[in-house]
Amino acid sequence: MSDWFFKQGGRDRIIDWLSLDSKIDSVISETWGGIRDAWNSASSFFARFKLTGWKRLANELACEALTLGAGGLVLLYALALPAFQEFDESKYQTGQFAVTFLDQNGNEIGKRGILHNDAVPLEDIPDYLIKAALATEDRRFFEHFGVDFLGTARALMENVRASGVVQGGSTLTQQLAKNLFLSPERSIQRKIKEVFLAFLLESRHSKREILKMYLDRAYMGGGAFGVEAAAQFYFGKPVKDISMAEAALMAGLFKAPTKYAPHVDLASSRARTNEVLSNLVEAGFYTAGQVHNARLFPASIIEHNDPDSPDWFLDWAFEEVQRIARGKGEYVLTARTTVDLKLQRAAEEALVSTIKREGRYARARAGALVSMETDGAVRAVVGGTDYGVSQFNRATSARRQPGSSFKPYVYAVALESGMRPNTTVRDRSRNCGRWSPKNYNGSYGSGARVPLQYALAKSYNTTAVELSLSLGRDKLMEMVNRLGVSGVRKTCSMALGDGGVTVLEHTGGYATFANGGKLAKPYGVLEIVNSRGELIYSRERDEKPAPQVLERRVAEDMNQMLYQVVHAGTGGRAKLDFTHAVGKTGTSSSYRDAWFMGFTGKYVTGVWLGNDDFRPTNRITGGSLPAQTWHAYMSVAHTDMNFPTIPGLDAHPTQVAEMQRVAFLRQTDPAYKDPATQSSTASLLPDKTRKALQALVGTLRKANGSEPAGAAPGTPADPGAPDPDKRAELGVGPPAPRAPTIPR
Repeated sequence: MSDWFFKQGGRDRIIDWLSLDSKIDSVISETWGGIRDAWNSASSFFARFKLTGWKRLANELACEALTLGAGGLVLLYALALPAFQEFDESKYQTGQFAVTFLDQNGNEIGKRGILHNDAVPLEDIPDYLIKAALATEDRRFFEHFGVDFLGTARALMENVRASGVVQGGSTLTQQLAKNLFLSPERSIQRKIKEVFLAFLLESRHSKREILKMYLDRAYMGGGAFGVEAAAQFYFGKPVKDISMAEAALMAGLFKAPTKYAPHVDLASSRARTNEVLSNLVEAGFYTAGQVHNARLFPASIIEHNDPDSPDWFLDWAFEEVQRIARGKGEYVLTARTTVDLKLQRAAEEALVSTIKREGRYARARAGALVSMETDGAVRAVVGGTDYGVSQFNRATSARRQPGSSFKPYVYAVALESGMRPNTTVRDRSRNCGRWSPKNYNGSYGSGARVPLQYALAKSYNTTAVELSLSLGRDKLMEMVNRLGVSGVRKTCSMALGDGGVTVLEHTGGYATFANGGKLAKPYGVLEIVNSRGELIYSRERDEKPAPQVLERRVAEDMNQMLYQVVHAGTGGRAKLDFTHAVGKTGTSSSYRDAWFMGFTGKYVTGVWLGNDDFRPTNRITGGSLPAQTWHAYMSVAHTDMNFPTIPGLDAHPTQVAEMQRVAFLRQTDPAYKDPATQSSTASLLPDKTRKALQALVGTLRKANGSEPAGAAPGTPADPGAPDPDKRAELGVGPPAPRAPTIPR
């Protein structure tokens, strides 16, 4: 080996290590010298640009400005991106449809559609109405670029001085952006989106176009959108024909249409109108003498036979009509709906009274309620406490965490896998990643074995999570989708209702349990006819029968478990004394959402309470105010005992006794009529008076030949007239009384 490295005596080496070392040292030295020379040259060069004194200060400020500007642009982009995602030009058009709505009995209850469109040119809108709107809502409209910073600062100072909100800082453009694209929730995020959308509107449209869109889309009370619809509603005339006093009244409605509507509070409306007239003078648009006549002779409104309109239901039904009629080439339509006006009013009263009575202490200012029959026919929709203040429908559009009211879907998977209500499960769960569930009392479970129905009645979180993990979260997702509930995500805590669902869909999901396992997709439209009276849609004709999506045994077992929730668990305040009530409470994290979902053999009703800005309530649980609201509504919703028993339960003793009493009276007295089946008009008349009127009608009919001789007084002249049951199917009268039937 040594011979390979060295030659004779080792002097003539193959590798000269000393020479190599010398070369490396030389290269390093030369490189370092070159770097020093380059550094000195660069320093000498840049020394020429060295600034001192005010020049250096200006340079530093410019550099800082560029740095902050670059960061500001990144921040602005991050803030603007969510707003730009909300921008949708299709929302400019409210639809071509003009729909007249009827209730289930064929009575007109409202209109939607064409009154939202820009049917009147801006030139035809009176000058004093436009100036009244500008003087009251945005005097600097033609001077700012979407956001009035001076006006906002002035309003802020006035609010601080008054220790309250006395002036608003939103411009007309901001209000239009909110009306077109955003929900009315009060939050910083929504306000930021509103600002950027206002800038976007100003960049795409002229001031006249923005003003026109605002006047056409503002809600003016009474179910009227836009100044043309409002003029027709309040004064029975086109907007181009209104007077200055009428224009001032209308301009005062933009801020709070329900509060200042003349048919709601005439005194407040008159005071608001005078305030608008004063604004016209202060803004310099008119003199005091020009508005004096409008002060002396205030506007008079026309009377409406039924000012109470089921606006929440109509807004949702209008969306349903557009979905059904899209592509059919028909736009002027009449739709017969499923709404029951008595139930609608009862639902509104139950929800609003609860929030007015308890909302301040409970720190819950928003709520929603949906009530439907067990097949999905929606009878009442309440999307908030005041439609005039906010038209955002919390019942159909807001997605909130259902909390423990989601657990029946978990237990339905367990029942479908072969478990029964008395199957024992453990009050404990494994970890899912780094997360582990806790019960309401803060414990991680006692480890004891309890029946399935007891775990649901006591709303154990640990058991629900363990079932979802052991049975498979994919099966739970499939179950929820099968029952028509969307918005659920596959997470560790999905069994505890951490996803967002709407009250409408959630109620439909419970209706599947209530009807024995058939899909109960919520629906509100029965028939649609065009302007020529031609039937273009019939639910009975055009929709397929509801499929059986859950075994009846599973639905019956679930109903027995939900019965225990009300009678031995967290839902005790929902218990009814005349029929069985079953359901489930729900409370989301930090007490942001409180639910009660429940049903009888006739109606399925869901109640949600909370806040639009997701602020926590004052520890409201589903078993408190929501259950009380549910009880208040359901107590008056049932007007008779002739309805089925919940699948899986025996008939309620009170219901059985009442049905037996009615059956006995019908057998012993052929003239007996159940008060629940009589019309309200007939019940107001004494029997003798009613019989006398029937005899008089029969005599008059015989006199003019419209009734055959010998016919009993009051007998229909047309022998082929449909029977009462057929008339009920057609929506023109109540069904005939039937013999009592008590399902199991």
